[in-house]
Amino acid sequence: MTADQQEVSLRAELRLVEEELAELRRAAAEIRKQIGERSEAPTDSAEISALITTAEEQEALAKILEARRDELKERLGAR
Repeated sequence: MTADQQEVSLRAELRLVEEELAELRRAAAEIRKQIGERSEAPTDSAEISALITTAEEQEALAKILEARRDELKERLGAR
């Protein structure tokens, strides 16, 4: 693979990571909003706990994607 092909590949992966990261952040924020509003959110503590866990899992995945994004940017910057 040539340097140009590698750069194109890295940029494509970076774009996908950034899109996935944005979606995870939106989803986690929406879940937290539902919990905070409680008008449409579940009313029992087990459901609220499950939503909080889901939001935390999405935020953890976002941190993993942020690290991957930073790594890709670093690799592109080294070119």
